Amino acid sequence: MSQFLKPENALKRAEELINVGQKQDALQTLHDLITSKRYRAWQKTLERIMFKYVELCVEMRKGRYAKDGLIQYRIICQQVNVGSLEEVIKHYIHLSTEKAEKARSQAQELEDALDVDDLEADKKPEDLMLSYVSGEKGKERSDRELVTPWFKFLWETYRTVLEILRNNSKLEALYAMTAHRAFQFCKQYKRTTEFRRLCEIIRNHLANLNKYRDQRDRPDLSAPESLQLYLDTRFEQLKIATELELWQEAFRSVEDIHGLMCLVKKTPKSSLMVVYYAKLTDIFWISSSHLYHAYAWFRLFLLQRSFNKNLSQKDLQLIASSVVLAALSVPPHDHTHGASHFELEHEKERNFRMANLIGFNLETKSESREVLSRSSLLAELASKGVMSCVTQEVKDIYHLLEHEFLPSDLALKVQPLLTKISKLGGKLSTASSVPEVQLSQYVSALEKLSTLRLLQQVSNVYQTMKIETLSGMIPFFDFSVVEKISVDAVKQKFVSMKIDHMRNVVVFSKVSLESDGLRDHLANFAEQLNKARQMIYPPERKPSKLGALLPSLTEVVAKEHKRLLARKSIIEKRKEEQERQLLEMEREEESKKLRLQKITEEAEQRRLAAEYEQRKNQRILREIEERQKEETQALLQEAEKRIKKKGKKPIIEGDKLSRQTLVELALTEQLRERQEMEKKLQKLAKTMDYLERAKREEAAPLIEAAYQQRLVEERILHEHLQQQEVELSQQRHEGDLREKDRLIRMIGNKEIYQERVVSHRQAEFNRLKQEKEERISRILLTRRQEREKLRKLKFYLKLEEERQEKLRAEEEARKQEEAERRKKEEAERLAKLAEIAEKQRQRELELEEKERKRREELLGRTTEATLKPSEPLSRPPEPLSAAPAAAAAAPAAGKYVPKFRRERTEGAGAAAAAPPPETDRWAKPDGDRWRSGDDRRPSAFGSGSRGSSTWSRNR
Repeated sequence: MSQFLKPENALKRAEELINVGQKQDALQTLHDLITSKRYRAWQKTLERIMFKYVELCVEMRKGRYAKDGLIQYRIICQQVNVGSLEEVIKHYIHLSTEKAEKARSQAQELEDALDVDDLEADKKPEDLMLSYVSGEKGKERSDRELVTPWFKFLWETYRTVLEILRNNSKLEALYAMTAHRAFQFCKQYKRTTEFRRLCEIIRNHLANLNKYRDQRDRPDLSAPESLQLYLDTRFEQLKIATELELWQEAFRSVEDIHGLMCLVKKTPKSSLMVVYYAKLTDIFWISSSHLYHAYAWFRLFLLQRSFNKNLSQKDLQLIASSVVLAALSVPPHDHTHGASHFELEHEKERNFRMANLIGFNLETKSESREVLSRSSLLAELASKGVMSCVTQEVKDIYHLLEHEFLPSDLALKVQPLLTKISKLGGKLSTASSVPEVQLSQYVSALEKLSTLRLLQQVSNVYQTMKIETLSGMIPFFDFSVVEKISVDAVKQKFVSMKIDHMRNVVVFSKVSLESDGLRDHLANFAEQLNKARQMIYPPERKPSKLGALLPSLTEVVAKEHKRLLARKSIIEKRKEEQERQLLEMEREEESKKLRLQKITEEAEQRRLAAEYEQRKNQRILREIEERQKEETQALLQEAEKRIKKKGKKPIIEGDKLSRQTLVELALTEQLRERQEMEKKLQKLAKTMDYLERAKREEAAPLIEAAYQQRLVEERILHEHLQQQEVELSQQRHEGDLREKDRLIRMIGNKEIYQERVVSHRQAEFNRLKQEKEERISRILLTRRQEREKLRKLKFYLKLEEERQEKLRAEEEARKQEEAERRKKEEAERLAKLAEIAEKQRQRELELEEKERKRREELLGRTTEATLKPSEPLSRPPEPLSAAPAAAAAAPAAGKYVPKFRRERTEGAGAAAAAPPPETDRWAKPDGDRWRSGDDRRPSAFGSGSRGSSTWSRNR
């Protein structure tokens, strides 16, 4: 076995071998890697290796290799990444199914290709001999060789996956999915043998699960999810068993479901219980267990009526009719009449067992069981109101067969009703879980019941009757069939009659006053005479003390009734509180369990990782050296033993033999021994075949003689036991007659007491009925007044709401108009302000323009005045620097002097006394002048106008 430092190297090596066509070597390489103890820590590479590994296993149909690899991979990733195992298994199932479907599509005739009784059985020696002798080489054999191996492999795949996942709580859903797919495989290809084995496998898994409760990853059936998965699997098993018509396996599936529920002490959902009882009806009808079939129908009807609220009246009527007809189909006589004590005990235990299955009773104590019988079933049908839901035809036939006495025309009246009933039935709506109901299946049983009732009633009226007359009264059957029915009835002591074919008559036994039929007639006649006598001579009634106690008794009963109701409510509240506490405790325990499990898993992961890192470096070289050394020594010793055993001398010394040479030598020797063993086995099989055939030929006459002797002995024993039973019956009958004579004296007292009790109860009933009607009338009046008051209150509230709504609408309209008005006024005000500002700006612009023109005119005049010689030359000359100032002060009086010129004149300090300038007409009266050089203070027109213009433009 080659060793790889990394798993990726093994995968690359396998792919290289696959590319050169050595798939077996590639599979062996991956198998050695997966089963090696070196790679026990999960990593993503191992998942890719497993995908390639299962692909090779499926392609080469190596089921055993696939099983070994999946088991090892489960050990690797169970505690780390169980989802990886789920993906690998799903891929494995998908590949197997795909290959099987591909092989099936290539086959032309599927039925011939699948004509194998057992997929796990090898070919028999007779088949091998027949195939070699017949020389069959046609299409049938090619189809068998193409399809059957792949279906064998697919079946082995399902078994392997179920075996791997059987005790894994983390992959319960995958286990259930695999079981469902295996069921569908058996259903699709009609594999009845494999279906039985599959059911047995799942049954053993559940048994082992309950047997070994201390396993680590064991599924917990008390969890609702796990229980639901197991239940779905069992119900799917039940459905497939009925579809394959494996009724015994279906009944075992029903027992499995009941046993599973007994383990967890819980009842499934009503939808599943409907399927449960629907399948029980089919099983019991096939097994001719009419009583259990009727009880199953009755339980199904109660479930549908209680829990299926979407069920239509027509569907409910059909189901109720099926219940009544199934109950009528039960034979009226007792089948255990004349049976031995052992048979009676066995029948009793069987009845208790069926009662548990039908009633779904989870208690196994015999005290809690009920005995199933036809009379109790009919009584339950009447008490549960089933008769009110059936069709009119079913009601009529029920009254005819159970309550009417019509010995002459009973069958003639029943026949048209049976014709109508046979036409009833069909598919039900989707709301019902029962797909179809056919009432025609009960016609034969009802015809037999009508025949028995007719024979019973005729035997009470007639002593002898011609066979032709009796045959004409029964139009359902020929007289041969009637004769068989009458033989069974006589055997069960239902009727007493004889058929005399020599005289062509039927003789009904009615020998003495002790006969059952005549005794009933005399008793009825005595009752009628007693009633007539009481009507003619009524007895005197004495006042009883009971009448004085009745008023106080009514109060006591009412108080006791109230006390019991209060006690019942208290008990129910306590039960609810206890259930709530139990649920809370279960939730807390579940959360604790999950936390503990998580902590344990984390600790286990840390421990495994630490151990893996600790042993990794120590194990690599040691394993390689030890394995190579052990393999070489083993091969060398084995080669030496073979050579010594044959008495030959070794060609090469043992020390000189290489490992490769030893391997080739061992393989050659094993191949030769295997061929010799196969030849011996073929010869032994042929000899055994001949020997077995000879033994069977010799034993056949001896077996036949022993069988005839056994028949004679059993006939003698049967006659002896029959004679003993007849004697015992006669003794019991005589004792019953003596008991009847002793008890018949108390009939008069019994009738008097019965009439007294009935009259008292009738009076009490009338009183309670009148009180109930008065109470109901008061309640109705009160409710009518409350409804009228409520209607007026609603009308007033409606008017008030409308008024409030109208006021709100008017207020909103007023507010909206006020807002629009304010908005409009604001817009007008802003428009006026804008207009005023525009006019102001125009005015300022005009003033500024005028001021500019005036300045220009003044500046022009001043320049002309400086150029004229207006003053005399007698004054001394001034410096050149003062000339401009003098010229500036020279203008005549009354002229405007600019500010800069006035400032120059004042600052010059000329010696000559100039004439005082004229007062500035733009200056203030108190002589306060503007500061020189203060350009920021506005003048009268210029600066102020420019400032106003700038402010207007900024706005």
